[in-house]
Amino acid sequence: MPDAETDTTGLHGSATDDVYDRAGFGATVPRGPRPALVVVDLTRGFTEPGFPLGADLTAEVAAAAQLIEVAHRRDVPVIATAVSFTAAEADGDAVAWLRKAPGVRALREGSDAVALDDRLGLAPDDHRILKKGASAFHGSSLAALLAGLRIDTAVVCGATTSGCVRATAVDAVQSGFDTLVVADACGDRARGPHDAALFDLQAKYADVVTLDDAVSYLDDPFRKADS
Repeated sequence: MPDAETDTTGLHGSATDDVYDRAGFGATVPRGPRPALVVVDLTRGFTEPGFPLGADLTAEVAAAAQLIEVAHRRDVPVIATAVSFTAAEADGDAVAWLRKAPGVRALREGSDAVALDDRLGLAPDDHRILKKGASAFHGSSLAALLAGLRIDTAVVCGATTSGCVRATAVDAVQSGFDTLVVADACGDRARGPHDAALFDLQAKYADVVTLDDAVSYLDDPFRKADS
């Protein structure tokens, strides 16, 4: 993720902390024994800087690959998502998101931009979800898939933090799943939106956790967060 010279988010400071503490935000999320790993949109169009929507997410992809490796070893389900539009959708005017963010029209089915990053180490039997919006839950089978697998906790990583990761994490909670967001395995095009999204997710929707914490949890879901 690109570095920023200064913190311009205005997220840090005792006044902000006091306001959020008084509101009752930031409680710790329970962790159940049946997690799933949801890898959001780590496709080449987002993880490589040569694409118009992309950034250099080498470190974040490497972190996600660690999560995927331990999930495979421990038989934790892995679900990878990708945004993909048909030519008719990309060229037409029917998708409201594309009217607001016309650059997303570049994510056309069959193109290199929508190919999942090979560095992730995904397996052929990992689940794939194609989507047309920011949230991996909207208009997809993801909620039904997680319910069918009897999942209780969603571990979310991917790109971009302020867009599809945030939307997916919020909808995961609204779909009834306790949710962890792995900060080290989430990337964005700029530091400010990344930090702001993680701050808001931690306050209201999910536990924002380190890579080491997430790996330990996936390796042993019965391990308590502070044990």
